[in-house]
Amino acid sequence: MEVSPVTSPFVRRRRLATELRTLREQSGMTADDLARRIYRSRMTVSKLENGRTRPDTRDIVQILRILGVTGDKFNAILEIACDATERGWWDSYGDAMGPRQRIYADLESGAATIRGYNQMSIPGLVQAPEFIRALIDLDLADGFQLDYVPERNIKARLQRQEVAFRPDGPKIEIILDEFVLKRLSIPAHAMAAQLRHTVDVLTQQPRFSILVLPLNARLSPGRLPPSTYMIYTFPDPVDPPMVVAENANIDLVHTEPDEVANYERLYSRLRDATLPALESLSMLADTADQLSEQAGHDT
Repeated sequence: MEVSPVTSPFVRRRRLATELRTLREQSGMTADDLARRIYRSRMTVSKLENGRTRPDTRDIVQILRILGVTGDKFNAILEIACDATERGWWDSYGDAMGPRQRIYADLESGAATIRGYNQMSIPGLVQAPEFIRALIDLDLADGFQLDYVPERNIKARLQRQEVAFRPDGPKIEIILDEFVLKRLSIPAHAMAAQLRHTVDVLTQQPRFSILVLPLNARLSPGRLPPSTYMIYTFPDPVDPPMVVAENANIDLVHTEPDEVANYERLYSRLRDATLPALESLSMLADTADQLSEQAGHDT
């Protein structure tokens, strides 16, 4: 299925939130005052000013008029609001897709660049269907209550890949910890097939690269990364960079400049310790061969 790229509605909601909050504060009006003027609850205004809800453009028009916004500024903010109301292809999957995939799909849809550090698994953008099924089997074996529909999840992840690798898609660079190649508890033959698939994708997609961080890498002084995380930048320079950091239960979204800068510095430290692109590619291919040999011995 061909999917047209869209401006990330999530990013636009964040941008709209900043604009509305700034305009209200400049006017000297409190959030309670604004809520009364638009005949909405204080909670509605709070959600709009924190980017936690898809806006109703009628509310936005009313807010802008009350705050005295006119002309080009009015039109620019209304355009942002319209972008923020858009629904992406991922919305058609609903809860069947899983919340983590939805946020990634949203941000990828409008990103200019994506950089990330994968600590525990193969990046989702190169996962083959057989590998995804193996991960689902791991969740089931551990007794996890799945918050997605497996087959719909696989279909959605493949659609994510199609969108990310479109001709005008983002430039992507992922640092992959060698730990992932050594200790992921799926069958050796499945991991070997996944690594060969990864090598194929890397050789076919010039804007996508994976750099392996060796187990014995010597990092410059500083803390080690606590989790997998992704850094996104966007074509519009007014849309600030954004970080999504994973943990076991929830993804943390960072937009504050100081927080994003910390992750960018950490990324630079990690990248300085990675293998070059061609050596990384060779390690993936060599590991696939070793795993195939191991699988043969196991049978």
